[in-house]
Amino acid sequence: MERTQVNPWSWQDQAGFSQAWRIDDGRSVIFVSGQAAISAEGEVVAPGDFEAQTRQTVENLRTVLEASGASLEAIVKLTVFLTDIANVRDYGRIKAEFIQGPQPASSAVGVSALALPEMMIEIEAIAVV
Repeated sequence: MERTQVNPWSWQDQAGFSQAWRIDDGRSVIFVSGQAAISAEGEVVAPGDFEAQTRQTVENLRTVLEASGASLEAIVKLTVFLTDIANVRDYGRIKAEFIQGPQPASSAVGVSALALPEMMIEIEAIAVV
């Protein structure tokens, strides 16, 4: 089994985690850390704006997957963490703009807080290529 660390940015090095790990053994499985509305410089984007944060979060997910040799269409499992579970329908609507057709297996979890106080959403994924 071959393991490849994927970090398209550098800020996560200071936070002590990897954006993704690509596992090659015939097919490749990519495990993506929770993505959030974080800019390439490591700053929270659009505090207080759920729709803008969701769009940035999915764009970041796309960036990590592309750096791993995959795409949003390769996702087989998503887990979304929401600081307000009432936003789950808006999340689903926005996600469907990015991931069309049959949707991945998914879980939605309401949480009291995320890693940074301004974060409203975090999405982790598993993809297979």
